[in-house]
Amino acid sequence: MTDPVTRAAELLKEHRASIDRLDAILVYTLAERFKHTQSVGRLKAAHDLPPSDPTREAQQIERLERLAREADLDPEFARKFLNFVIAEVIRHHEGLQPEGK
Repeated sequence: MTDPVTRAAELLKEHRASIDRLDAILVYTLAERFKHTQSVGRLKAAHDLPPSDPTREAQQIERLERLAREADLDPEFARKFLNFVIAEVIRHHEGLQPEGK
């Protein structure tokens, strides 16, 4: 039988390996998301559309909060996270806009 400290160390190692895999999934998922938002930004710039869409952003925040509740994740955390992502997307979109816009 394994002593409790050794077993705890094994469990810790397993949890950390799972966390590392999930972190990689998050990074690759965010990269894929930003590829699409860059395409949206180029489309907006080409058609003289504003870099932000407050109605869409509010809908997305509401949707993500609902998903967070369903997933047993703090909806406030989800909202803050999406606000951070949206701010970064808008910053990228603004950079794609023609000068003077």
